[in-house]
Parts: sequence; structure tokens; C-alpha cells
Amino acid sequence: MLRTRLAVLAACSSVLVIASLTGCGRQGGPAAAPASPPPPAVGVVTVATGEVGLVTELPGRLEASRSAQVRARAAGIVQRRMFTEGSDVKAGQVLYRIDAAPYQAANASARASLARAEASLGQASALAERYKPLVEANAISKQDYANAVAAQKQAEAEVAAARAAVRTAEINLGYAEVTAPISGRIGRSLVTEGALVGQGEATPLAVIQQINPLYVNFTQSSSEVMKLRRAFEQGQLKRAGADGAQVRVLLEDGSDYGPLGRLLFADLSVDPATGQVTIRAEIPNPRGVLLPGMFVRVQLEQAKATNAVLLPQQAVTRSPQGDTVMVVSADGKVASRPVKVGGSRNGQWVILQGLQPGEQVMVDGFQKLRPGQPVKPTPWTPAGAGATAASAAASAPVSR
Repeated sequence: MLRTRLAVLAACSSVLVIASLTGCGRQGGPAAAPASPPPPAVGVVTVATGEVGLVTELPGRLEASRSAQVRARAAGIVQRRMFTEGSDVKAGQVLYRIDAAPYQAANASARASLARAEASLGQASALAERYKPLVEANAISKQDYANAVAAQKQAEAEVAAARAAVRTAEINLGYAEVTAPISGRIGRSLVTEGALVGQGEATPLAVIQQINPLYVNFTQSSSEVMKLRRAFEQGQLKRAGADGAQVRVLLEDGSDYGPLGRLLFADLSVDPATGQVTIRAEIPNPRGVLLPGMFVRVQLEQAKATNAVLLPQQAVTRSPQGDTVMVVSADGKVASRPVKVGGSRNGQWVILQGLQPGEQVMVDGFQKLRPGQPVKPTPWTPAGAGATAASAAASAPVSR
């Protein structure tokens, strides 16, 4: 019985072995190992060096290039306002008329005093001339002649004082017409007709400001200023333009104002409270778009870097430990590389050190990376560039 069972098991085993061999023959041998996935495609840019301007963006405030207060220098009642509020005025233009009757009377009185003094001078001069030959002939005493000459000189002094009084009266009469001290745009009137002004002090009447050009005042840390100076001295950077740094103004909504300004000066001292250096630039404002007191952003190109690289901002990883980029080697391997960032330019980082021309830097596809996995570099296209190209192709005429 046992022998029979063993014989049956041996026969079954033989049948299974034959069946397995037959199946392997039909399927072409053992199953192949699964194929590895292709390397993921990542967007890269090729490093190209060149001369790049280093732009610093700082907050600033606009200020009128010239500002003058219009004040009443003559006491009296304002009779008339001679300008339109918010309009442009010229230097010397009459702005207000103040009641001039008291000053006209004072001027007339001064002229009358001058006429009286001149008459007295004529009489004293005639007497001195008549006494001169008489004293030479000993017809009169020398004392009488001396008195006549003294009276003449006193009359001359009185005439000079009277003329000065007339000039003072004319000046005060002129103050009754308040004129513009400078050309510019005048604001609202601080007084109305019928107001009493000039009593005891020069009453403010209005303010005139020149708004073309405008000044923009901003500050930069003293450490940044010293760093730039050292870079200039060591030849790492060169100054931006022979006429000084260019200044670009960004409005409060982030839009570009347009016309470029020029740097005027940097203050000679550092504010001890903030450690900042005050800088002033001049901005053209022919259309009057900018107004004094507005806050703006100032983009200042102070220097140019040679052999610098521009990279999209998403290609650079910034951290307290330093700035790094991902560089793709010729064999498709990715490695981290430390770089030195020198600022931004048109939404891109300016790389001063760490990259060589021809190297490929990753811009997108970081989520596809796995440790040690090779990648397939493809040229990176900025967002929106494809849509622009597609729209241009769609709008192009079709040749037939």
C-alpha cells in the first residue's frame, strides 16, 4: 500500500515538472525584470555672463524743488485776491491787493517833507554863496560865514533824510500789492477778502511750490554705502555712468513712473539715531503727475558688475545659511551650488560669484527630483512666453 502511494506521488511530480517546463517554453523563458522609468524633464537656463547694473530699491518721499510762503508785509485789509487757487503763477505776479490808502498818504507826506527840505537847502546854499565873497573882503565876520556853511550842510542832510523817507514810503506802498516771490504752482488761499493781515507779524497768505523738477529724498544704510565704496576701490564693481547713478521711480501702486531721474548728492553725515545716510535725486515732472509729499519706491543703479549672471528668482534658494542653486552636470546629475547674490534686476537675481558660463541651472521641476536620480534638462520658458508666442502665431496671416 505504501509503495503504491509513493509511486502515485512520484508520477504526479513528474507531470508537474513536465508541465512547468512546457509552460516556460511557451512563454519564452523566465519573466523579465520591470524597466526603470525615464529621467524626469526639468527646465534649465544656460549661464551667460555679462555686465549687469546693480539696482537697489529704497522708499522715498517727494519734495518740491523750491517752496516759498507768500506773506503780507503791509498791515491792512485784503481787498482782492488776484489768482486762481491751484494754478501756475509767475515770479512778480500780483496775488493780493491790500488797502493802500494809509501808505499812499504816508508817501505823499514824505514827498512834501522832501520838497520842504529841498527848499531849505536852496535858501541855505544861496546864503552861503552870497557870504563867500563878503568874508573874503572882510565885509562880514568869519563866524557868520561859518554859520551859513553849517546851515547849508544841515539842509543837505535834511534833504537826504527826506529822500530816504520817501523811499521807505514807496516800499511800504509797494507791499500793498503782494506779489509771487517765485514761479510755481500756488495752493489754496489762507485768507479771504476782508481779512486784516500784517498786524505785528507777516501773515501767511498762500504757498507756492515748484514741482518741475521734484526732489525725492531717501535713505540708505551706512554699511551699504561703505560696502559699495570698498567694491569700487577693489575693482569688483564700477560706477554706473559718467554722469552719476540713474534713478527710477515706482508709484504707490507699483507702476513705473517713466522718466528717469539723476542722483544729486549724498549727505555728508550719518543719522546717529538710524544709521542711515540721506540721499537726494532730481525727478522731471513736466505733466505734474507727481506731487510733493507722495511716498514712492526708488530704484537706484549705483554700480555695474562685470561677469555677472541674471537668473530667475525661483532658481535661487535663499536661506540664513546662504544662497544656493541646483546645477545640472553633463551626465544629468544634479548638485547644489552656493552662489553670491548681488541684488535684483527686473525680477531676476544678479549672481556675482559661483557660476561659470555654459553651466545649466535648474529653474523648475524641483518636485520631480529624487536623491541620486538623473534628470533630462530642457530649455526653460518663462510663464506667459508660450501664450504670447501662440497668440502671435494665431494673429499671423495665413499664406495661400
